[in-house]
Amino acid sequence: MQAAPRTDARPTRGRVVMLVDNGVHGDSRVQKAARSAAEAGWEVILVGILKGNATEENWRIGDADVQLIRVSRRLQHPVAYRRALLRRPLAYKPGSQGKRKLNKLKARRDDLNFRLSEIKVARSQGGPRWPELAGKARLALPYFVNKAKFQWVKFRYAELKRLQAHQQDPNSWIDRTALRFWQRLHGDRAWRRLDPELWDFELAFAPVVDELEPDLIHAHDFRMLGVGARAAMRARAGGRDVKLVWDAHEFVPGIIGRPGNQRWLPAQIAYVREHAPYADGVVTVSATLADLLRETHDLPEQPAVVLNAPPAALTPEQRARPVPDIRARCGIDATTPLLVYCGGINPSRGVDIMIRGLTELPDAHVALVSVHPNGKVPIMYELEELAAELGVADRVHLLPYVPHWQVSAFVAPADLGVIPIHHKPNHELALITKFFEYAHGRLPMVVSDVKTMAEATRATGQGEVFRAEDLDDYLRAVRAVLADPQRYRAAYDRPGVLDQWTWEAQARVMDEVYTRLLPHHPKAPASPEAAPAVPAQRSVMPVR
Repeated sequence: MQAAPRTDARPTRGRVVMLVDNGVHGDSRVQKAARSAAEAGWEVILVGILKGNATEENWRIGDADVQLIRVSRRLQHPVAYRRALLRRPLAYKPGSQGKRKLNKLKARRDDLNFRLSEIKVARSQGGPRWPELAGKARLALPYFVNKAKFQWVKFRYAELKRLQAHQQDPNSWIDRTALRFWQRLHGDRAWRRLDPELWDFELAFAPVVDELEPDLIHAHDFRMLGVGARAAMRARAGGRDVKLVWDAHEFVPGIIGRPGNQRWLPAQIAYVREHAPYADGVVTVSATLADLLRETHDLPEQPAVVLNAPPAALTPEQRARPVPDIRARCGIDATTPLLVYCGGINPSRGVDIMIRGLTELPDAHVALVSVHPNGKVPIMYELEELAAELGVADRVHLLPYVPHWQVSAFVAPADLGVIPIHHKPNHELALITKFFEYAHGRLPMVVSDVKTMAEATRATGQGEVFRAEDLDDYLRAVRAVLADPQRYRAAYDRPGVLDQWTWEAQARVMDEVYTRLLPHHPKAPASPEAAPAVPAQRSVMPVR
């Protein structure tokens, strides 16, 4: 990848290189951050990951450049390639060796069976007896040798599977002992042993960041924190005073670990603890998480809070793109009660309660705006099966994502927005994106009683709170909102409620962090005349 040359064509306040460990397209926070930083006068280059069969490596978000790179798997954990001679000495080495040998022996068996069939057919067609006997005699030894080899290979392959199952057992005393050993020996540096795949990000991103020569590195989420910290240190060692901003999207100790890999979460926690002190500034998604980060990492100052709120003003290109009609996509009229959910789906999102609730809400429909451009994920098929079993399949609509700037307008014709997430550590800490998107669509909400979101909903009166995973209480909340939706929409009429939940307000906070860290760089240009805001009234939402 060629470094983006510094140019005098458009004066800038300095070069900001943003790093993110995804393909950018589905990450609204990253997209908005890149666009708004560029609008504030910074030269922004957003570096993400090119995944799968994607081929589009470069494009622009406003005045920000996007560059995607491949991240190869170069440093796997030893369990992915090393034999465990003490635990299962006869097991094959992890990988395709055992499966390949099994298939080779199956092919040999099929070939021997084919030759035996030829002999039998020749005999059945009147051939002499002695060629049949001679042919079978010639095949006997190869047949039994192949069968013996097959049983041996099958046993060794089964040993590998048993080994892998044992390695994925969270109660395995050997793996727990190894985990504690490396933690005590290396402390926060133990991630190098526990999850060496984290180096893959460093090996892919480091040369790109070095070539771009940033003035400031904005590391989105925890994997890019280490990449950014190392890049900043290399630049400083070379005489350039590069600053690092860590954008903490979530609390890493609160992440749900990987059931088959008890090393993974401790490795990520150690990785963050080692690199957090290198951040010159920290921004995060909520005041609650800001407090937690400062306490956990002994940060010298309180992280700035940048909510992932939708923009109040759209660009001309965004306004020119028609907003789909959610009710038309569901095939329902304006009088049919419509409950909407936006965002990704996994078991902890609790979306199944919306489908189960339809059995007690005979007139209502559910729209799940959750289908990624790459298609449905397995849990979506499970939800469709559940809907069919309950007899409500015709009232459940899985809809594709719309661009992030259209979400509020798209969901506005619905009757209420649902956030049914379960109690998980990170769910308790922040107002999630869909909360703000529903609010700007002036939707009454039904939210589960996760701490921060429940407190905000009760404080504003914009919706009802129900006990997470409690179907009866969920139905109570939905019926209350459907009975008097205007009561809840009135909360958005109070001065300042929606103004504080706009991306423009958050972008100012982010720019203040940049400006403080780079005091000798030019100040922000005068703000241009504001573009028309997202309509406040549901009746004038640009829904076509």
